[in-house]
Order: sequence, then structure tokens, then C-alpha cells
Amino acid sequence: MTQTVVASSEYRTVSEACGLLDRSERGKLSLTGSGAREFLQGQVTNDIESLAAGNGCYAAFLTPKGKMLGDLRVLATEAELLLDTERSTLQALFNLIRRFSVGYDVELHKRTLECGLLSLLGPGSFELAGIPELAGRDEHGHELVEIGGVSVRAIRTDMGLDLLCPSADTERLVAELERVGAAPVSESVAECLRVERGRPRYGLDLDDSVIPQEAGLNQRAVSFTKGCYVGQETVARLHYRGKPNRHLRGLKLQAEGHTGQVISSGEREVGHLGSVAESPRLGHIALALVRREVPLGSTVAVGAEAVGAQVVELPFA
Repeated sequence: MTQTVVASSEYRTVSEACGLLDRSERGKLSLTGSGAREFLQGQVTNDIESLAAGNGCYAAFLTPKGKMLGDLRVLATEAELLLDTERSTLQALFNLIRRFSVGYDVELHKRTLECGLLSLLGPGSFELAGIPELAGRDEHGHELVEIGGVSVRAIRTDMGLDLLCPSADTERLVAELERVGAAPVSESVAECLRVERGRPRYGLDLDDSVIPQEAGLNQRAVSFTKGCYVGQETVARLHYRGKPNRHLRGLKLQAEGHTGQVISSGEREVGHLGSVAESPRLGHIALALVRREVPLGSTVAVGAEAVGAQVVELPFA
């Protein structure tokens, strides 16, 4: 991945008002049946059984050795569990459910093509959508609303709102949101904000070599009070008794960077760049899993050109 470059006008839109981005390509599934919660509880890192209808959570699904196969958002309704994940990990999640749900009262439904997903980004999202009360909900809180005659599940995110709707209504919903003032923006501005907020993305910052704690995901994605799940032993042992070999860090670079470039401290390789962006506010920035012996504030070298970079805590200040 080359560095994400952001137009200043789009950055101002999502920082001060409301931007609109179509994310319908994300992988989407649904689980129904009396055993859906019990089944998913044993497969992912967060506490699914405790979710009340209208709430949700972020979670990971792991190998038996605690390495991440992907991540997902889980939304609980009265009738089903709605799941969405990166498109690149949809098949892995689908296969996991099909393979291990045998013996449970669970039905799996494909929703990727049936549902559109729009993101409203920025502080003006809630007023524009006509649902200011959702601004006070926790992340992943959601409810059914109507916008411009379209039935929508509005979901609280860290940057605004996601709107889940029937795919046949997506264009009509887009037109209505633009009519009331949402400005279409590119994915690059959303990616830049994600990097600024220190939120890793599977496929760029996370892969099947990563344990959640290394990426700073324990607080967001892992329950240490629920019952057993796949990979729990490794995750719990590292949390209670160990120290991760790597930490997710921010890097402030002196020049452009690219995903995959080697990070060096002295003569030693200490990591690789993950997501990279050129922020109108912060300049060249990146996320990276950096070895634990590299302290915050250190200067490291990136790539064959040995571009200087400072290791900083996340989120970026």
C-alpha cells in the first residue's frame, strides 16, 4: 500500500461537518437460531452472550494458538446477530461458522450483497441523520430508524454513524443524505482518520502472526471474564503472566512511507510499516508493530533510504 494522501477540503469536512462514504463492500453475515449466541461465544474473543439487543461489540477470531484470523463487529438484535468484517476475511469467518456450528441451533445467512453500508463521518453526522440521541450511545450501539423513507439500522461508530440498509435502497439513501448536506468523501480521508486514531486494520496492520494484545486490542476486543473460546489460553497467559514481544505504535516520519517497509533501530530490524498516511494535521504518519525494546520517543530508520521516524504513543496527539 502506498501512502494515503488526503485532500485538505475532505479532511475539513469530516473534522468539522459530515462526510459520506459507501462501505458496502464489507463482508456481512447474519446468525439466527436459539444457539447463535452460545455458538459465537465460543469462537470469538469478546462477550457475545452479555449483549443486549441494540448493543454490539468488536471482537477477533483466532487460531488455537491465539493468532488473529480476522476481526469483526457483532450487533445484537432481538432476532439475530449481525456480523461484518473485512471483505478479505469474510471467507475465513464464513468457513469457521459453517465448520464449527454443527450441533448448534444456528442458521447462517449471507448479507454482503443484500445490504448496503454507508458511513457518516464527522461531528455533524448525528444531527444530519436526524438521530442526535445516538451521539450519547457507546460505540456499536444501534437502532432502527427511517431516513428519507428508507428503513436503516443506524450504528454508533468512533467517527460518527454507519447506516445499514437494503442494498436496493442504497442509492436512494445516498441521494437523501446528500440532499440534507452530507458531502461525499474518498476512502483515503477515512483511512487517514483511522491512522490518526491508532486503530489497526486487518490486512495492513494485523495478520495471522498477531496476538490481540500486541496490537493493543485487549480493551476493545477481549473479555477476560467470559467462558472458553478458541485461542483463549494463549491470550489469557500473555495478559496475566507475560509481556508481548511487540506493541502497536505510531510513527511520525520525516518523509513518505510505504506499507511493508522495514523499521530499524541501529543495526537491528524492529518492525515493518503498516498503514501509512499523509495527514493534513500531522504530516507523514504510520502504524507499526514495533519490538518492545524500542521505547516511546525513540528515533528509528525506515526503509532502504533510512528515513527518520519518531516512535510515539497512540492515538496521535
